[in-house]
Amino acid sequence: MYAKVSYNIKMDSDTSSTILHSIKSPQDIKRLDIAQLQSLVDEIRAFLIENIQQTGGHLAPNLGTIEMTIAMHYVFNTPEDSFVFDVGHQAYTHKILTGRLDKMHTLRQRHGISGFTKRSESIHDSFGAGHSSTSISAALGIAIANGIHKNHHKSIAVIGDGALTGGMSFEALNHAGDSNADLLIILNDNDMSISNNVGAMNKYLTKLISGKVYSTMKSKSLGFLEKMPSIHEFAKRSEEHLKGMVLPSTLFEELGLDYFGAIDGHDLPTLIKTLKNLKHQTKPRLLHIITKKGNGLKSAENNPCKFHGIAPAQSTPSSLPSYSNVFGTWLNHCAKHNKDLMAVTPAMCTGSGMSEFEVNFPNQYFDVGIAEQHAITFAAGLSVQGLKPVVAIYSTFLQRGYDQLIHDVALQNLNIVFAIDRAGLVGADGATHAGSFDLSFLRCIPNLIIMSPSNAPQLYQMLNTAFSTTGVVCVRYPRGTANTEQYISDECIELGRAEVMRHGSNIAILAFGTLLLAAMEAAEVLDATVVDMRFVKPLDEALLIELSTSHTHFISIEDNAINGGAGSAVSEFLHQQQLNTQLSILGLPDIFTEQGTQQELHKLYGLDANGIINAAKS
Repeated sequence: MYAKVSYNIKMDSDTSSTILHSIKSPQDIKRLDIAQLQSLVDEIRAFLIENIQQTGGHLAPNLGTIEMTIAMHYVFNTPEDSFVFDVGHQAYTHKILTGRLDKMHTLRQRHGISGFTKRSESIHDSFGAGHSSTSISAALGIAIANGIHKNHHKSIAVIGDGALTGGMSFEALNHAGDSNADLLIILNDNDMSISNNVGAMNKYLTKLISGKVYSTMKSKSLGFLEKMPSIHEFAKRSEEHLKGMVLPSTLFEELGLDYFGAIDGHDLPTLIKTLKNLKHQTKPRLLHIITKKGNGLKSAENNPCKFHGIAPAQSTPSSLPSYSNVFGTWLNHCAKHNKDLMAVTPAMCTGSGMSEFEVNFPNQYFDVGIAEQHAITFAAGLSVQGLKPVVAIYSTFLQRGYDQLIHDVALQNLNIVFAIDRAGLVGADGATHAGSFDLSFLRCIPNLIIMSPSNAPQLYQMLNTAFSTTGVVCVRYPRGTANTEQYISDECIELGRAEVMRHGSNIAILAFGTLLLAAMEAAEVLDATVVDMRFVKPLDEALLIELSTSHTHFISIEDNAINGGAGSAVSEFLHQQQLNTQLSILGLPDIFTEQGTQQELHKLYGLDANGIINAAKS
């Protein structure tokens, strides 16, 4: 989510960039003393605030990780040492320190640099990111590969506390703790959600237990005590008991990782000292740091959610609702009359337009964390007990729950509504967040109904239809602003029925979803028939047969991969019925899409009016 915010942002301190522009690579910061490094922190903070206002992007997360990233680059050596940032939306300082300062003005723009880490962008980006909870798995793989290659390179995973709600993180922790990999995990706790155990004593203990002296003493002592089992077990239990009193948790040590922390993630000297100590260790280990989202910018500190992601300053806020807002409104209205409605989200409350619902219907709202697999099977459990779950999930995140959708939901033909947000091209977030494949991977699953609305009123009616229909129903809609403020309705849509929007001759444009507007524009030039298909599964087969008798050419258009998508469904039907109507399929090509505005990308991939006209002429 990228909020529209006011841009009268004032820095808490004013610094002139003198050190920042001298940094061309991570090696340059190693020559700086602590005072200079602290000045660099201030300069980067000022630069990020100014730059992100212009480009849009993740502001609060990056303001919270400046000191951490500087300390990491000061102690370690990329690209030999690997930094794996979870999600990657907190890696802007990393980009700045690795030679991309002069490209930051192109952040999240077409032909510009990514808002996440990206291997093709820099040798210092050891692993691509965008989705949550992947960092520990990837960093562990890198660490084990380092061991196989018998080098002494370090592998460091940086993961936020929110990403630990993803089951994949715990799968990786379980594996890491059972390995001898040289892996360092930095847990960036920016919400005090695990512990607020920060202070002078804790800093001292962390620096002490991360140092060589403590590690050597501990190793030799345990080696001696292992020869005396009863005493060894007593000592081990005593140590765990004491650590439980002064440290936040023994959870990580129970999983087999050495735990250090928690320390202040904005205390640069302590960070550097601790990382230097941990650098010389070779067992799986975890450093817990406490940071503040939006650090150094009061408005972002006070409202980190609002400033998590911001839109460019030059963008004009729309008075029209987003499609997510339309869904949120429907959810509230429907729940007033249906106590069996249960809303489920995998940590996308605000992005999916559910904030008001969370307040109004707390007993019908379930945020399960960044755990898409669990969200879907949890909804399945609700369904078998007669409740009606509505799973609000981004298209690109639904990919992560594919097995559960097939095995736990569709196979049992349960009554669940999937509200699939961010379908199609999402714009500046690029390929990692583009909902390019949902029609293709959903269409092949039995027992599914798939709807794709062309506008806000139709989205509302489709949600009504989905909730009142028995079985698994998917309603997929795009990111962006709806085209009207008037959309609330009690009406439903007849299952599997398309609607002819314009009658023309020779060519029929079959539009799936909000690309209907481009189809209508092109039809005026081509004198084409336009059909709002509305349903991807089932298709309106009777209408297709009827149109084939009066049209020589169909053009289907969708914001989904051409392979296996809605156009493929039309092609399969024409072939099965042995209809001779020619078909051109417009959609996303067999590549991972670029980043840029939705308008730029629609033009690039021929999904605008001109693209349709050119397809007809060719």
